[in-house]
Amino acid sequence: MRKISIYLFFLILVVFVVACVSTKAVRLGERISRPRTHWQKIQVYRTADQVRANYDEIALLVTSGDSLWTSEKGMWNSMKKKASAMGANAIILDATSEPSAATKIVGWFLFGVGGQRKGKAVAIYIHPEKSTGQNMDG
Repeated sequence: MRKISIYLFFLILVVFVVACVSTKAVRLGERISRPRTHWQKIQVYRTADQVRANYDEIALLVTSGDSLWTSEKGMWNSMKKKASAMGANAIILDATSEPSAATKIVGWFLFGVGGQRKGKAVAIYIHPEKSTGQNMDG
């Protein structure tokens, strides 16, 4: 019974460790202090063309997590949290890569993990629109 408890403990520990999604960031340009946006309010764009305002690139984001225990939504949330901490108010998604089915199967049977799912994004700060202050009376 003791061996089963130890095995179960290590299995839970492995699941906890591999279920974590981590996001790393490389800051771009000058460090400018900006108000922090709550991570749930970070806007997400699929391409830079969708951003219809002036913006600054804050950082490159790289996220990874075990493909069997993480979801793309979890990865995006991790990116949004990191972007928020860096003063960004939006992210532009880049590529997401999935391990092959063979990698997942072999990884699961040999190591108890399914291979790394990876995602990339650019954290940006979208400048607020400025009113022109022009008088319409002519």
